[in-house]
Amino acid sequence: MADELGKAPRIDPAVDAAGETHNAEIKKGPRDSKGWDGKLRMDKSVLVNGKDQDAESEADDASEDEGPPPEQLPADEDLLEDYPEDEEDIELVHMRVSNMAALRLERFKKLKRLGLRQNQITNVDIPEDIAPQLEDLDFYDNLISHVKGFDACKELVLLDLSFNKIKHIKRINHLAKLKDLFFVQNKISTIEGLEGLTNLRQVELGANRIREIQNLETLTGLEQLWLGKNKITELKGLDTLANLKILSIQSNRLTSFAGLSKLKNLEELYISHNAINEIAHLEENTNLRVVDISSNPIQHLKGLESLEHLQEFWASNCQLGDFNEVEKQLKDKEELETVYFEGNPLQKSQPVLYRNKVRLALPQIRQIDASKLNASRPEI
Repeated sequence: MADELGKAPRIDPAVDAAGETHNAEIKKGPRDSKGWDGKLRMDKSVLVNGKDQDAESEADDASEDEGPPPEQLPADEDLLEDYPEDEEDIELVHMRVSNMAALRLERFKKLKRLGLRQNQITNVDIPEDIAPQLEDLDFYDNLISHVKGFDACKELVLLDLSFNKIKHIKRINHLAKLKDLFFVQNKISTIEGLEGLTNLRQVELGANRIREIQNLETLTGLEQLWLGKNKITELKGLDTLANLKILSIQSNRLTSFAGLSKLKNLEELYISHNAINEIAHLEENTNLRVVDISSNPIQHLKGLESLEHLQEFWASNCQLGDFNEVEKQLKDKEELETVYFEGNPLQKSQPVLYRNKVRLALPQIRQIDASKLNASRPEI
């Protein structure tokens, strides 16, 4: 799945915000038929809801202000001495870079892609000679607090400013060719400054402080919108996004599916870890193939009738308790291949019989939870 989405994911989903790997945790979570967990960047542990995010944000701000100064590179060290001057792609990861001017990037006249992940950059300083030709800029996990320095980057297609200290989206609405924009894990409270970016296809704003979906009206070509781990209470402001195919809004404060009726091309909906108690308002979303409602207090499956192309249904850790209802609502979904019901009363009350009961109710499926089924023989 990830490869089919172009550049994403740009890091392994099993790597969390601290850069640590949690393979054991990742394997337990819902995954589709190609092993993808529905998130581009964040481990499930990063997305779990229930903590006071305002208190966490204040604590984060205080710790950043009080932290020790980062270790600096020697002033005379040339990290790029081995790169030929006609290089088109430069990547320096975790190299303690703090001053972009010291890299002397102006010598690389054909540079198109620059990756400076996990460094100590506070200010973007791109030489004017090469800025107009750059297509891909990656500043993931640095110390940037203000969006500036991109005035001449008119050819930019991808910009990644995730895991920085940014509070406002500014000074990029002139980047008309931009297709992929990443602001994961910053301090953004308002979606703004995107009005001129009509070529955007993917926007990631997960793990910020956003309370309202707004100012997206002009992004009519948008295909992927990632808003997990924010403070959003309503699905609104989406009506003009007729081309949207993927919406991820996990770990927010939603209580309803209402607001998706205009998204007739929506194929994947990730809405786990909210406070939704019923499936409703999906009548117009007939192209949905993947639906993740995990970790919501949902007791019944009524509301899926119109989803005739459903292939993967993730409903772990809800309040589902009736196998008859599973059969009634899902047996007619001929394209359905994967279901997740682990952690529901119907699984916890009969753990030994659970998988066979699901197979009897849904003979068309090929995967239950994380396990593939052997079509040649029934389970004992």
